[in-house]
Amino acid sequence: MSQQNAADPVVGRLAPSPTGALHLGNARTFLLAWLSVRSKGGRLSLRIEDIDGPRVKPSAAAAAIEDLRWLGLDWDGEIVVQSTRLEVYAKAAQCLVAVGAAYPCVCTRKEVEEAASAPHEGDAQAPSDGAVYPGTCRGRFASLEDAKAKTGRDAALRMRVDLGELPFDDRFCGPQRGAISGDFVVQKRDGGPAYQLAVVVDDAAFGVTEVVRADDLLPSTPRQLLLYRALGLRPPSFAHVPLVVGHDGLRLAKRHGDTSLRHLRECGASAAAVVGFLAWSSGLRSEAEPCSARELVESFDLARVPKGPVRGDDHGLTV
Repeated sequence: MSQQNAADPVVGRLAPSPTGALHLGNARTFLLAWLSVRSKGGRLSLRIEDIDGPRVKPSAAAAAIEDLRWLGLDWDGEIVVQSTRLEVYAKAAQCLVAVGAAYPCVCTRKEVEEAASAPHEGDAQAPSDGAVYPGTCRGRFASLEDAKAKTGRDAALRMRVDLGELPFDDRFCGPQRGAISGDFVVQKRDGGPAYQLAVVVDDAAFGVTEVVRADDLLPSTPRQLLLYRALGLRPPSFAHVPLVVGHDGLRLAKRHGDTSLRHLRECGASAAAVVGFLAWSSGLRSEAEPCSARELVESFDLARVPKGPVRGDDHGLTV
């Protein structure tokens, strides 16, 4: 599977989801993504990923844009809003069906979980790695309409997965096995796109050549690479950087205190102080001294970022 050539223009993206306030963990990842592109003289787009149904919060998108500007992270061109591109995703899903890569599925989440946990011959116990779709609806329906007519249920579309892994090289984490477990949803029962499909379609449509994001999305990458392959699209390079965590080693959350950028700002922390802390936690500065994002561009090197997770609840930015 081809990746970008060294001579190709670099295009990256920032892609906040308006499901809550941006915190230090989000900010660190966005800063690294921004620096990776700006240090190469590339272009950067801003995409609001607002297709996560009821989890999307009113005004969160505007707040995220305000926070990014406050940090000094800019972008090029118009802001892309996923909820305005639903027809594009639907066409991509239809293409997957047309080439036999996706199929209608009427199984509910509960049914999938029950099927996955049912004892199988030779198994001592139920699987412990989550519900893997067993392929119940493969070859069962000719179309979404056929599925509806036969079952009375609206059908989702699932990606057919006929391989156990899709290896790839990650710019930060190195060679990856790329395990893929089971057929996964690409279009929801309500006709909306699943995250995996929307992000692939958008990155390809806007010419994204590199993706820098948190490593909790590392398991999504082989699924996305499979979608690139099925749609005949060229994938970007990927770099998955460590999460920011709390004292318990878990992903930064409200239980670790309010580390949202809005809260820090309201408590008197300056953007320069926040960026300085993020730069220090990323190995880009030896001290957590105030600085601007622009000051970090010339000397930026992704290889300096620590390989393990970093603490974000001991920032010392407020008193």
